[in-house]
Amino acid sequence: MLKTHNLQLPIDEISLRDLSVGDLVYLSGEIVVSAGLPTYQRLTEFVNDKKPLPLDFAGGTLFHVGSMTREDSGSYEMLYLNPTTSTRFNQYMPTLIRGLGLRLTGGKGGLDMESVHAMKETGCIYLSFLGGGCALLSQAIREVTGVYWKDLITHYRLVKVRVENLGPLTVGIDVHGNSVYEGLTQNALSKLPEILTTLKDERQAGSHE
Repeated sequence: MLKTHNLQLPIDEISLRDLSVGDLVYLSGEIVVSAGLPTYQRLTEFVNDKKPLPLDFAGGTLFHVGSMTREDSGSYEMLYLNPTTSTRFNQYMPTLIRGLGLRLTGGKGGLDMESVHAMKETGCIYLSFLGGGCALLSQAIREVTGVYWKDLITHYRLVKVRVENLGPLTVGIDVHGNSVYEGLTQNALSKLPEILTTLKDERQAGSHE
């Protein structure tokens, strides 16, 4: 039976073991977001080279989410949160999941099986954000608590923001290695031979008319 979970951040692995694929989640606490490929590339380089990062990710989050922050007298206001496609970051996420000690990641569209293996190994889940849900998700914004790598354009920066009841988010990959995306892929592939046969038969029938 699918459940709804109200999670307070930061969170530990044990607390995530009761979450299953398809469950709904609402998050409260500090999250880290960035939508920039250069950002994830730089993070990976920092992890591989064991260079000090500008913020602590341990037991935390890294979401594939763009944002717009406006600076005023040294403080920042976040205008919106908008998820981006996670598969853009497939090549970086296994390293980042392990190297940053992530407990939660997410965005749109899921991650590949290399990332799933890393998540199962370390105790991390993937949360699917509502596509086109920018207005709804942005209602959860409470306070920007840190902006890092300001040499990057605003939605590429690492931004830490405090949210309240961010959601609804859906568990797309759980800590046990179950992935709704892999299941959908395998289901689609299983139907492919039948679809191809049907198309072939229709083409042949059309050529005889």
